[in-house]
Amino acid sequence: MSRPLSDHGTRSAVRELALVGLAVVVGGILVTGYAAFRIWQRGTVDETRPVDAIVVMGAAQYDGTPSPVFASRLDHAVRLYADGAAPVFIVTGGRREGDRTTEAAVARAYAVAHGVPDAAILGEDRGRSTLESLEAVAGILRAHGLRSALFVSDRTHMLRVTRMGKDLEIQAYGSPTTTSPTDAGLGSRLDATLHELGALALYGLVGGAVAPEFGVAGAP
Repeated sequence: MSRPLSDHGTRSAVRELALVGLAVVVGGILVTGYAAFRIWQRGTVDETRPVDAIVVMGAAQYDGTPSPVFASRLDHAVRLYADGAAPVFIVTGGRREGDRTTEAAVARAYAVAHGVPDAAILGEDRGRSTLESLEAVAGILRAHGLRSALFVSDRTHMLRVTRMGKDLEIQAYGSPTTTSPTDAGLGSRLDATLHELGALALYGLVGGAVAPEFGVAGAP
């Protein structure tokens, strides 16, 4: 007959399970902390340089008017174009259910109204996530013989954007806007960081999935 576990053996097994659980929790905290640090660190780096194209990531628009988040990205991208960073201006973003227009169309109209020639603008209007838009951008770049791109988005979004761009074999650089409402205070930064942590985790785990986004082509 098998003997029941002694009290000592039971306590040892419980202690070992507790230690494993503690190690998992501590490891998760460390990994999450490092990822958050990298998101914030990457958002402080501006890699502006001469490139083949400026790519502005889409965000929410309201019946043809860019949201404050989207407008801050567009204003920054327009300034980069005016400063001669690239001869090509790429807009991104599809439409959400109920929208009458796309983020890309809104971005094009806004850019033209602020001095970017329509002939200089290329765009994708199907993407409903960062990854879908970047996949389309990679195709646009290849079709036009372009290799390098300067991506414009919010600070917390830049790590994911440039990582995906490089995974898609784009010479990807980042130039984050510094006027986005997502940088308006600690609370908004934390919200945006949490969103990015989830999106990065999914992208890393399943090789291409991204978290649901408040906008279409970009966060939020």
